[in-house]
Amino acid sequence: MGNPLLASGVSYSPVLRDITLSLFPGELVALIGPNGAGKSTLLRLLTGYLTPDSGQCTLNDIVLDAWAPQTLSRQRAVMRQQSQLGFDWPVEAVIAMGRAPWPPSDDRDAVERIMTLTGCSALRGRKFNALSGGEQQRVQLARALAQLWHNGKPRGWLFLDEPTSALDLYHQQHLLRLLKQLTADGELHVCAVLHDLNLAALWADRLILLHQGTLVAEGRAPEVLKADILHRYYGADVRIGAHPQSQTPQVFLSP
Repeated sequence: MGNPLLASGVSYSPVLRDITLSLFPGELVALIGPNGAGKSTLLRLLTGYLTPDSGQCTLNDIVLDAWAPQTLSRQRAVMRQQSQLGFDWPVEAVIAMGRAPWPPSDDRDAVERIMTLTGCSALRGRKFNALSGGEQQRVQLARALAQLWHNGKPRGWLFLDEPTSALDLYHQQHLLRLLKQLTADGELHVCAVLHDLNLAALWADRLILLHQGTLVAEGRAPEVLKADILHRYYGADVRIGAHPQSQTPQVFLSP
């Protein structure tokens, strides 16, 4: 594994307290937890958009605040929950925005390849603000991948805040299969906030569970998705079964 992105004793009052974790290239990590647990705030700290009150986040042993903005933009990209734009550009122009940190000569065909990869080619020419919520999410994912695209593939750190929230079943499956595939060669890390625990179990290499601003459980799906843990931190009565193909744990609400 390459150098991790580290959070060391990170706090952000009053939302997060003393978070320590490591994110490694080549893995897909799911941030999970009930509403108000601090997942989105942690994502903003890990990406350098917020500065912690105490502790620090480092990439390649350099504190995020010390990175030059353009250099950091070539290393990490973010897809946030809200994707509405203040201007009404066509889809391909929104995706091409991701190439802003790079010289025009770098990967001239990147946008075309990414549109094909993410299933956005069929949206070509349509105005972004006229798209459905799910279509906008797909375009914003493509924009984030374009930002990290270098020498024929995405490299670096991709952070996604609820990327499947507006997607139908097919596009949820397509997105997570794609992210799993892109992390497989060890040069891309994906950290995604996911509310659907069954999706997290199927595709994430590691789950990080937050509750009331603290990290309360971390590990592979079988280690985190246990009925007693989920009842303690979500307050829900659940049963745990196994997926018929992968045998990964799946969560069922008790009637």
